[in-house]
Amino acid sequence: MADLTTKYLGLTLNNPIIVGSSGLTDSVEKIKELEKNGAGAVVLKSLFEEQIMMEAEHKLKMAEKDSFMYAEHSETFDYIDLHVKEKELNKYLDLISKAKKEVMIPVIASVNCVTAHEWTTFARDIEKAGADALELNIFIMPFNMKKNSKEIEKVHYEIVEKVCKEVSIPVSVKLSPYFANLGKVIKTLTKKGAKGVVLFNRFASPDIDIETMKVTTASIFSTPGEMHNSLRWIAILGKRVKCDLAASTGVHDGEAVIKQILAGANAVQVASAIYKHGPEYIIGMKKQLDAWMEKNGILYIDSFKGKLSQEKSENPEVFERIQFMKYFSEIK
Repeated sequence: MADLTTKYLGLTLNNPIIVGSSGLTDSVEKIKELEKNGAGAVVLKSLFEEQIMMEAEHKLKMAEKDSFMYAEHSETFDYIDLHVKEKELNKYLDLISKAKKEVMIPVIASVNCVTAHEWTTFARDIEKAGADALELNIFIMPFNMKKNSKEIEKVHYEIVEKVCKEVSIPVSVKLSPYFANLGKVIKTLTKKGAKGVVLFNRFASPDIDIETMKVTTASIFSTPGEMHNSLRWIAILGKRVKCDLAASTGVHDGEAVIKQILAGANAVQVASAIYKHGPEYIIGMKKQLDAWMEKNGILYIDSFKGKLSQEKSENPEVFERIQFMKYFSEIK
């Protein structure tokens, strides 16, 4: 039997299959079931920066309406603001600490954030609760026409830098593909302290019902075909950046795990496939990986990690857009 152990963010995983941040990881019971079925690690369901701030703001507005109990500038507002934030955070910290007592696999906390403001101090409490690492799901869609790309990139750098100053546990960043120069962004993030990046974030996508002429939501689950964009970038970045790489979106079977590792990934994150097939599906993915390694006489993950990255590939141009033009035109 092949050794499926791998390193990610300095953590030792018994295999490279991580269950990504989702409703699959929002309770200790679910996390225990994932470990039982072979997950190498879990990323907890995200704590949302907006969720904390919006709920606090809502409580304050409700308090303002009650003129009998609260004066307009009462110090009670500060108390409510702090109380709500602490309540939301404490629920999350409790999940971390309880999970760490019940499972042996790494537990990675997750914060879905859009600014480098007050929430960054929460990172210290997340570390104290026992999280093995922290994943920053930086959720900035490029909709603001008044901001240029450098301003958006700067927010990413500020968040990572501030959080890394707060904690000693490894920090990774889950990114969207919407960057003018993704490679440069990732290199800068590593300079700011990031130990890894996850490629890519998957945003909710719209659809249109032509019968009702209403905007609807497209499938919430990824498809295997969505793997190829992350595969391209994992391969381009593999061996070229000084941080670990995790592939996300479109990883639906053991074959996809193998492909991403060949491209240069340290680990993969899975969610949609587990939603569709249940936690036991991880067992089958591991068996596929193990069987392929044995068939090819490969004993360790590191023996084939990055073997087909762009830098190592015999056909590196296949990862670049020019190949599309060569295939569909007369360009030679």
